Amino acid sequence: MEQNPGEFREMLPHLKLDDLLDELQARLDATRGTPDRVHGLLSAMLSVGRDLDLDHVLRSVVEAAATLVDAEYAALGVVGSDGVSLSAFHTVGMSERQIADIGPLPEGHGILGELIRHPEPLRLHELSRHPASCGFPAGHPAMNSFVGVPIRVRDQVFGNLYLTEKRGGAPFDEEDEALLSTLAVAAGVAIDNARLYEESRLRERWMKANAEISHGLMSGSGRTEVLDLIAEHARDISCSALAAVAMPVEGSRSLGVEIAVGMDAEAHRGLVLPLEKTLMGLAFSRATPVNSADVTQDERISPEPPRFDGLGPAVAVPIGTGAGDVRGVVLLAREAGGPAFSDREISMLRGFAAQAAIAMELAERRQDAEQIAVLQDRDRIARDLHDLAIQRLFATGMTLQSAGQFITHPEASERVMRVVDDLDETIKIIRSAIFGLRVRDRDAIGSGLRAEVVRVAGEATAELGFTPGVRMEGLLDTDVPPEIADHVVPVLVEALANVARHAHAGRADVELTTDGREVRLKVSDNGTGIAADGRRSGLRNMAERAEQLGGLLELGTSRSGGALVCWHVPLPAGENDAQGKRDT
Repeated sequence: MEQNPGEFREMLPHLKLDDLLDELQARLDATRGTPDRVHGLLSAMLSVGRDLDLDHVLRSVVEAAATLVDAEYAALGVVGSDGVSLSAFHTVGMSERQIADIGPLPEGHGILGELIRHPEPLRLHELSRHPASCGFPAGHPAMNSFVGVPIRVRDQVFGNLYLTEKRGGAPFDEEDEALLSTLAVAAGVAIDNARLYEESRLRERWMKANAEISHGLMSGSGRTEVLDLIAEHARDISCSALAAVAMPVEGSRSLGVEIAVGMDAEAHRGLVLPLEKTLMGLAFSRATPVNSADVTQDERISPEPPRFDGLGPAVAVPIGTGAGDVRGVVLLAREAGGPAFSDREISMLRGFAAQAAIAMELAERRQDAEQIAVLQDRDRIARDLHDLAIQRLFATGMTLQSAGQFITHPEASERVMRVVDDLDETIKIIRSAIFGLRVRDRDAIGSGLRAEVVRVAGEATAELGFTPGVRMEGLLDTDVPPEIADHVVPVLVEALANVARHAHAGRADVELTTDGREVRLKVSDNGTGIAADGRRSGLRNMAERAEQLGGLLELGTSRSGGALVCWHVPLPAGENDAQGKRDT
């Protein structure tokens, strides 16, 4: 439900208003100004408290400060999370052209940094004479007189007001300083209100996103669809350029990137990442968020394949409620030059991911309960068939067999015995059905094609001298039948063995994909390539396997100049393909 600004203000503690009035009284007592200046101060205070949008509030504070002390130039610098630099800078008095000519916004050096280091009012007749002054960049207008005051929010310095060049050439006096200090108190309350309102709206968006994810899970949406919802909501609400979701690969210490949306998403999908020394892997193994100031310079990001160009700050957040209960990881990255993820944002992301994990847990428990109910129903049917149907059929057959001894007509006796044989065959069919109802799932955890490929790549590390990159995409465990998967694994083993023995490479990449029509395995390296006069027995074996399945083995050169082995075979037409052919 939308929350209007009036209702939000009424929710603020009365103590804040009392503190503000006390502070105002003390400041006004120190002001020797005329009633007009006092009226101007009150007008300025009202103007900064009208809005609940933080950017609008900051703009109003700068404009009100400039008007209040009749300054030609005014600025509000927001202190960054490191406490020593400026993360934002709002100005009044300079045109867009002047700002562009000056260049990058101030970072907190010189006089601006003096107020950061010593958050107390500072008034100067001549800027250039202060020891901290470091001059102005080219294109900067001349500035002499100066007054600066800190803005505190809940006893923490939020930023500083900087004003220069009092109109008329007079210096700023004590009255100007007192008026600005009073305005800074009101600005602190207005900024606090705006931040609280912004935070409440942000929490509301996260709650709505969690509700949509929970509804999707409980209504039976597929895993991929739900993970896509998590990525889309996280990217949108956090204003990120990229979101990726990785889940553990069964039977291995690896994560597979199953969903990626946003900038260069295609380069991320299907990547297999180790749990050690990677941003997402560390977030998973430590069960805590791991952030990066710049993913393009982070050693925990593998350079290949290139996938983070144009991106900067990033954070990987575990999907889970704590250690031992991590189900996956969501990675968010903003464009280069964007703000780093704050502690408050990471806290909200972590809460969102924890709620998503709980929803996934509940959905799995519901599916388990449904599966148990199905198995129990199968056991009941099997028991009834065994205890009722088979026993009665067996008794009927025995009766007919006994009765046949009293039938003298040869043809009639033969017919009775044929019925007895049919009953015996029917009993065998029912017994087979009972066995089918009671059979358990024979697929062992981690025995799928994905897990096998990760296992083979891991085992090849010792022989290669490095860990090969792995990327998988598509429904490999469901679309690729066992008779084809049984060929994919030995082909991969042979291809990696060839790299280790002959390529003299420092890197190898494995790419396994399927689109439902064919399965394609690519193994590339940055080595010396395939020698024309080299042994071909391994390649011949791979080619024969492909031909047996109606596929091909193709050899080429990788982008890095090494060898490229591409092995692809068609998949059997499924029911969907058959239905599509009938429809056309």
